[in-house]
Amino acid sequence: MKSTMKALVCHKDGSIELMDRPMPCIRDPRDAVVKVTLSSICTSDLHIMHGAVPRAKPETVLGHEFVGEVMEVGPGIHNLRPGDRVAANCITFCGDCWFCRQGFINNCRQGGWELGCRIDGCHAEYVRVPFADMGLTKIPDNVTDQNALFVGDILSSGYFGAELCSIQPGDTVAVIGAGPVGLCAMSCAKLFGAAQVIALDMDESRLGTAQRQGLCETAVHPGKQDPKQVVDALTGGRGADGVIEAAGSKESFQMAWDIARPNATVAVIAMYEEAQMLPLHQMYGKNLIFKTGGVDAVHCETLLKLIGAGRLSTDFLITHTSPLNDILEGYRIFGQKSDGCLKWAVTPYQD
Repeated sequence: MKSTMKALVCHKDGSIELMDRPMPCIRDPRDAVVKVTLSSICTSDLHIMHGAVPRAKPETVLGHEFVGEVMEVGPGIHNLRPGDRVAANCITFCGDCWFCRQGFINNCRQGGWELGCRIDGCHAEYVRVPFADMGLTKIPDNVTDQNALFVGDILSSGYFGAELCSIQPGDTVAVIGAGPVGLCAMSCAKLFGAAQVIALDMDESRLGTAQRQGLCETAVHPGKQDPKQVVDALTGGRGADGVIEAAGSKESFQMAWDIARPNATVAVIAMYEEAQMLPLHQMYGKNLIFKTGGVDAVHCETLLKLIGAGRLSTDFLITHTSPLNDILEGYRIFGQKSDGCLKWAVTPYQD
């Protein structure tokens, strides 16, 4: 086996470079080494580059959203073997601590968001996955790599947002942000039984995607329409039963609580690059429930079954694909949200 591989490293100044790095190896009995067969660029990777993730370590290989083939497993791994096709969880978790036992894996005492943040991630030819028996899920034979690519991150995030809202059949759910996570949240809100999904975004092309994919009944452009007026008109003046905030701006944060009905749940699953304020004096009396935080991606196996059964599909999110050789161009286009890019998928390096 070769001693080095190509990998995308984020330097201390936020710049990124495709360079040679040592091949990963087993360090712990619960490690696995995975050959990356398909990965994608995530907005969270951009947040690291922008210095908005305090826990991130410089000189780390970026990337946490991927599928691949198991090449080697540590002696503590009994549910995986070389040759298995696997989808990776964006969260590293031990499965044993108090938080993991409650399903709060994002707060694992030994993990959390590690891959591509504090340890080398998947924008490379190979990646070491700690606690692989927890963080890797076998991909069913009837599910392709493309089908499974987003299971461990943005699809789990969308599912998490819908789950946090405690959606009941017949509810009206507003999703702020029609980017990849927001689109996944819309799909999952439908899965949970929402009768009416309202998509809100400043990008008309993304709103168009939500409508074409049948993910929303109503698309709202806040720059052209008053979101509260539209939501009130669609709900008899009550407001949305649940709001999923997946945009991550000052304006979207305010919009989230403003369009929610009294006693509603607002699920804030966006990652912000600056602090937000909760104007309690303005919302007093609405009795809102706010649920926030990083995704507890504990449903990967279930999501893969739903994909295999045709109940969920995220294939439409892949708008661009290139080999690892061209990942810098991918970051440029994805970061600028240009050329209609929703998700940039990365295939293996070509010698």
